[in-house]
Amino acid sequence: MVVGLVRSAHGLDGEVRIEVLTDRPEDRFRVGSVLFREGRREPLTIERAEPVGNGPGWWLRFGEATDRTAAEDLRGAYLEAEVAADDRPADGVWWHQVVGARVADAGGAEIGRVVDIYRAGGAEVFIVEGPRGRIDVPAVRAVVTKFMPLDGEIVIDPAALGLDDDREQA
Repeated sequence: MVVGLVRSAHGLDGEVRIEVLTDRPEDRFRVGSVLFREGRREPLTIERAEPVGNGPGWWLRFGEATDRTAAEDLRGAYLEAEVAADDRPADGVWWHQVVGARVADAGGAEIGRVVDIYRAGGAEVFIVEGPRGRIDVPAVRAVVTKFMPLDGEIVIDPAALGLDDDREQA
């Protein structure tokens, strides 16, 4: 599960500033916990962790990244934690459960399939590929009208994204 995004290096001893992408940073960023850079299996063991005092995020230092160069190499990396399946809230889903879901409009016309997800501000954004190309779909109520990724379906309002304009011009 993605729990953070490395935003910047801080100082000379490998410390990084993390954008928090979990609802339980105190648990996920505990000293001794192990995180993984997205797509990799090399562990990053947390040696120091504390909330940023003057803004959002957390300061983390990993045992495997002990200098500024190593910290800079982590910039822009999503950090993942291994979590138990029962660690998910009853009404929640993991990102990997959304990837592959069919995205359609209310009439059933296919928009495409979710191929990836990223976080922008306070919301996730689904990257959808389909007949219209690649579309970023913010996961907000004004756009997503039905969210059932475990059933393989997400319904959106194309007008909220300006997609109906394309159809009218054709």
